[in-house]
Amino acid sequence: MFYNSTRNSEVKVSSAEAITQGISAEGGLFVPEEIPALTLDEIKAVGEMKYADRAAYVFSKYLTDFTDAEIHYCTDNAYSDKNFETENIAEIAHLFSGTYMLELWHGPTCAFKDMALQILPYFLTTSAKKIKLDKKIVILVATSGDTGKAALEGFKDVEGTSILVFYPEDGVSPMQKRQMKTQEGGNVGVCAIKGNFDDCQNGVKAIFTDNEVKNLLDENGMMFSSANSINWGRLVPQIVYYVSAYAELAKDGEIKLGEKINVVVPTGNFGNILAAYYAKHMGVPINKLICASNINNVLTDFINTGVYDRNRQFYATVSPSMDILISSNLERLLYLMTGKNDAVIREWFSKLASEGRYEVSADVKAKLAEEFCAGFCDDEQTKNTIHAIYEKYSYTCDTHTAVAVKVYNDYKDATGDETKTVIASTASPYKFSAAVLAALESGNEDMDEYSKVDRIAQLSDIAVPSALADLKNKPERFSDVIEKADQKAYVLKTLGL
Repeated sequence: MFYNSTRNSEVKVSSAEAITQGISAEGGLFVPEEIPALTLDEIKAVGEMKYADRAAYVFSKYLTDFTDAEIHYCTDNAYSDKNFETENIAEIAHLFSGTYMLELWHGPTCAFKDMALQILPYFLTTSAKKIKLDKKIVILVATSGDTGKAALEGFKDVEGTSILVFYPEDGVSPMQKRQMKTQEGGNVGVCAIKGNFDDCQNGVKAIFTDNEVKNLLDENGMMFSSANSINWGRLVPQIVYYVSAYAELAKDGEIKLGEKINVVVPTGNFGNILAAYYAKHMGVPINKLICASNINNVLTDFINTGVYDRNRQFYATVSPSMDILISSNLERLLYLMTGKNDAVIREWFSKLASEGRYEVSADVKAKLAEEFCAGFCDDEQTKNTIHAIYEKYSYTCDTHTAVAVKVYNDYKDATGDETKTVIASTASPYKFSAAVLAALESGNEDMDEYSKVDRIAQLSDIAVPSALADLKNKPERFSDVIEKADQKAYVLKTLGL
């Protein structure tokens, strides 16, 4: 299995090279030359495995330059009880008949990003050894909240690496900010940007492709890589939990093997739902992929019209991990839907950079309509949904998962589709305690963050994760705040260049 670049199909690299580079030299994203197949018999067999072995089986389809021993070294270390609080890693909760919550937040930072960022450091260090890379790997990360902490936790004190995370100063929850500012580790750095997530992400992408910076790093025995989902090593672990969820439901008799399900994903950068698309095209029986957005509904508009337009008001919401107007992973989907036409991808994404807008062709619009449905909701609807789920099912969900539930309910009302459905639950409610508690009951606005956490624990049956409870007494290590134009200078200064 080799990997091409979305912006230059002539590029052909191994998975180890794709993972260490993170992004192609001309700015394209790496995609596998083909999507490997999974038969129903294989899916059935996967259901009998523990999660680490399920992951290893899926990875063996994509990381063909890795030995079985190398893959199992990565999976056994990443998906263990030392990192995850539950034995099944990805838990499935029954919300109501035929509707399942795929809980992806039982890892060390209480968000779905742990599912990928606990294994990425093992992928990266193994890949570096495989290609005999003798440089220090510098991980640059832009985050809307969850990726940053998960990446910091995954890479802290990993030999041969350093990591620097940028986040929007006013664009993350108080708990997310505290997680990052108190991060431990001798090789980590955190900095806030005066701007939004797209500013952070654009800055990181510009630094990645800056030849002056790359030459400076090379002269000093360093190279960049990414822990964002632009890195294939971040995306491929997300495919696993959709394969795993289907196999688990079939094993438990909740669905018949071969029966189609719908999948609902709250997403901003499009990586999480793209992983479900890959799982579907591997052979997992998935019917509709339902894309859920908050009021920053650029993806909803795109899926419904074929026009991607980031020229709109940006909103800071109670679901900040989706406060994104430039969805990087959409590039991978469009590359596949255009038949790997790198020329048209360059054209569209050049227009996005220069004009903030592009429109896809009629045949791509038709393919989008066949595969996807999309919807969005605002903050008030999000909180109302949290309250309604709690009152009706005694289940407490976070603000992002609530967006998915609301969009799914709207989809069912509009279509009458009763297909059994998996909803990706992407974060612990405690990461967004202010909004969640305000949704559950009024009168607690003056409580501090940890009192709100304690009150949610009293109202729900969900224990406060130790990783969040322990933050209360940790000292803050990082307090830098810079202008978005100063990211490059900050990176060079931090690296001593």
